[in-house]
Amino acid sequence: MRDVAALAGVGIKTVSRVINDEPNVSSATVAKVRDAAERLDYHPDLNAGNLRRKGRRTRTIGLVVGSVANPFSGAVHRGVEDTAVERGVAVFASSLDDDATREHRIVGEMLRRRVDALILTTVRKNQSQLVPELARGTVLVFVDREPAGIDADVVVTNNAEAAAEATAHLIEVGHRRLAYLGDRRELWTAQERRRGFLEQLGAVGIPTSGVPVIEDLHTEDAAYAATLELLDGANPPTGLFSSQNLVTIGALRALRERGLQRRVALVGFDDVPLVDMLEPGVTVVAQNPYDMGRVAAQRAFARMDGDTGGPVRVVVPSVLIPRGSGEIAPEQR
Repeated sequence: MRDVAALAGVGIKTVSRVINDEPNVSSATVAKVRDAAERLDYHPDLNAGNLRRKGRRTRTIGLVVGSVANPFSGAVHRGVEDTAVERGVAVFASSLDDDATREHRIVGEMLRRRVDALILTTVRKNQSQLVPELARGTVLVFVDREPAGIDADVVVTNNAEAAAEATAHLIEVGHRRLAYLGDRRELWTAQERRRGFLEQLGAVGIPTSGVPVIEDLHTEDAAYAATLELLDGANPPTGLFSSQNLVTIGALRALRERGLQRRVALVGFDDVPLVDMLEPGVTVVAQNPYDMGRVAAQRAFARMDGDTGGPVRVVVPSVLIPRGSGEIAPEQR
């Protein structure tokens, strides 16, 4: 910093004010200091600056998502990052792979690095261990899944209602023999989507006791195998509801392998890239993960800026997109 000050012809305090974006420094002086810093390849030590910066902020956000390889998580990441970049804040992202032990370890590492806020998708059944972090001033925002054991901001979609709408759509086309292909049963989102599916069946008088509800299909291959088993059974369903994008891909593979993509209806939860290009296109309940990430980041910055109100729950609505697969009528027997 002394070298930058000498080259720019200003005092060390002026360099510090420019580096930390403090006000009341002329544009000409800012330009001189930044030019000197660039010429000397000077980069401030953010960790050292945290010791002096008001509020001990690190200008970082930790983001924990299901898997950065999943398009849904990638879109959440983009929404958080685009919002953070506008504030000059860095985002550290990590995947928990829906592993409770991995979640515990990753969250611990994020907190040890003193991130200013933690935005997380959680798989653990209870998040009460994070209550002391709230007391220390760490901002916590949950995204996609409701937390338990802690009162904090959360951004979700309308899981049960959207699943019920998708199920009603299949019923309106004429289907009565439906099957549910679900994610890991311990996940809050999976539970909500199963609830919406079953409640809609009950609402129109379809007995749920004989409806196949196949869960713990966390991979494309598992969903593919489960769908083949259903299709090859003695009384195969005429319509499928798949509750997650990877499950939808597995179900699609099975339908196409059996040549049933134009005979068995399918509605998936989560949009999937390029499925609108298929014939028929895949009908989906499309969430808006980018907006979920953006809103989660906005809530984090609101807390960092001094919002001390009660926990806020934001629901980012989904939309049913008919593309063909969900509009296939059952064959008459």
